[in-house]
This record gives sequence, structure tokens and C-alpha cells, in this order.
Amino acid sequence: MTLTSPHLGSSAGWTDARLLYALEEVVEKELNRHLKVTKDWMPHDYVPWSDARNFPGFFEDGEAWDRSQSKVTDIGRIALVVNLLTEDNLPSYHHEIASLFGRDGAWGTWVHRWTAEEGRHGIVMRDYLLASRAVDPDELERFRMAHMSEGFESDNRHSMLHSVAYVAFQELATRISHRNTGHQSGDPVCDRMLARIALDENLHMVFYRNLLGAAFELAPDLTMQAVRDVVVGFRMPGHGMPGFERAAAQMAIGEIYNLRIHHDDVLQPVLRFLKVLQIDGLGPEGLKAQEELGLYMNGLDGEASKFDERLAARKSRMAARAAG
Repeated sequence: MTLTSPHLGSSAGWTDARLLYALEEVVEKELNRHLKVTKDWMPHDYVPWSDARNFPGFFEDGEAWDRSQSKVTDIGRIALVVNLLTEDNLPSYHHEIASLFGRDGAWGTWVHRWTAEEGRHGIVMRDYLLASRAVDPDELERFRMAHMSEGFESDNRHSMLHSVAYVAFQELATRISHRNTGHQSGDPVCDRMLARIALDENLHMVFYRNLLGAAFELAPDLTMQAVRDVVVGFRMPGHGMPGFERAAAQMAIGEIYNLRIHHDDVLQPVLRFLKVLQIDGLGPEGLKAQEELGLYMNGLDGEASKFDERLAARKSRMAARAAG
């Protein structure tokens, strides 16, 4: 790396600016790797345009939306709206990471490339939803206006290191949410579209995960504290949208995203890959953060087990009612 420091392993001497500079070569390396493995794709190729027809308004032949017009399941419809509204706030996300990471050098190139790739996700999802009539278009637009009018401010906007830690987990969480939504959608076309989006999200996760690993090598104490803070306070970026709590509860029951999935498929894979709970040589603050992270993960596993039991009991009740 370009920058060496006598403070390696301690919190002293590291600022966001110094870490940004120290990680520049890693960003360039990861950017080049990303560009070699990623494949361009066309959003319009994934949209069933032949299913589309006019909506009422300016067209005399317009047909009003009705739930029966789409083959998408109820839980698929709920999750698709949540996932799309999350993607819609891309301007706020771009502003935040551009402010934190900068617009110059490898960092800036990555920020713009990431934004361009993420832009495809909102495009293809909205086109699919409207062409296939999977959701009420008027309600979707009202939700979009309300959500974007509020803007978005991350819990981690105060720190570049916290933001890198957050997106390492959040990109994987988004990938899992998209894939499970596709599986539960009831529409193979939707499943194929979301699988394509999920591939992008996974590559974004790998970029940030590897960057986080490099940060552990440079400033393990500070990075451990950032990971602890992010994991303990983790919230998905869509938490401010209209009706999010109810939708999140339905998605949890529908096994699209819940505590068990969050623990097993999002947090654990990143922590395990980076061997976060096995890192040694930490200073007092880093060791404290590592211990607290381990305790939190144990507690979350216990909460996830309780959720699993409640969900199994619910399924049994529903099966009994159906049989009766």
C-alpha cells in the first residue's frame, strides 16, 4: 500500500483522509478486478414488453390496473415494491458515497461505476412491474414521490470506515432480498430479472468486503469498532419508506428477509470470510469491540431461533386450517 504508519494496529493517527489515501491502491485493484469479471447487460432484455398495454389517462384504449392482471404472488408484490423503492433512492446514495469517498482517482471512478450499475436495477424493475401489471402504478408512483421527497441519510454518514463496513453487509443483504423475492414471485420472468440484479449486488459486496479486509490490515482496532457498530445497529436503507415496518414483517413471514436469513446469509458469511472474530493482536478498544460483536452475534442467533419457532408454529396452524 502507498501509505505506511507507525500507528498500525492502533486508533491513533488514522483519519478518514489518511485511510482514503492508504486504501486508494486497493480500490484501484478491486475496481480493475470488478471490471474484468462483470458483464454488461441490457435492462430491456428482461422486460415482457408483449404483456404491456396502455393505462387510462391520455389513451382512449387505456385499461385500469387490477390485481388479477398479474401472476405475481402477494408476497412477491410487497417485496418488489420495497426493493424498487430502495433502488429509487440512488441519487441520495450517490451523493453520500461521493461526499465520503470523493470523485477523483480510483475512488471516484468506482463511485460513478457503481452508480451506473445500480441505475439499471431501478430501470428494469420499474419497467417489469409496469409492463407485467404486477403492481398498482398510481400507488407505486405516490410511494416513490413520498420516499424520495424524504431523501436518505445513512446511519454511517459520519465515517468513511463505517460506510465501507455497512455496504459490505448491505450489498449482500440486497442480493439475498432480490433472490428470495424472485423465488417467491410466482413468475419465472421476474425470477430471471432479479437473479440478474443479484449478480451485480454480489459483485458489489465482494468489492466492499475486500476493501474492508484491507482496512483490517491497516487499522484493525478502528475497523473492528466500525464493524461492531454497523452490525449491532444495522438497518436496511428502505427503513424510511411508507409502510416499511408492515412490509418488512410480511417479508419476514414470507421468508424473503428475516432474522434467520440476516444472521445466516448476510452477517455470518462476511464475518467468516474476513475471520473477524478470530483476528488477534488487537488493542484494548479493538478487543472490546470484537468481544461485543461476538456476544451480539450469539444473541442474534438466539433471537433468530425464537423467530424460527414462531414461524414453524404459524405454518402448522395454517396447514391445520387448510386441512380442516
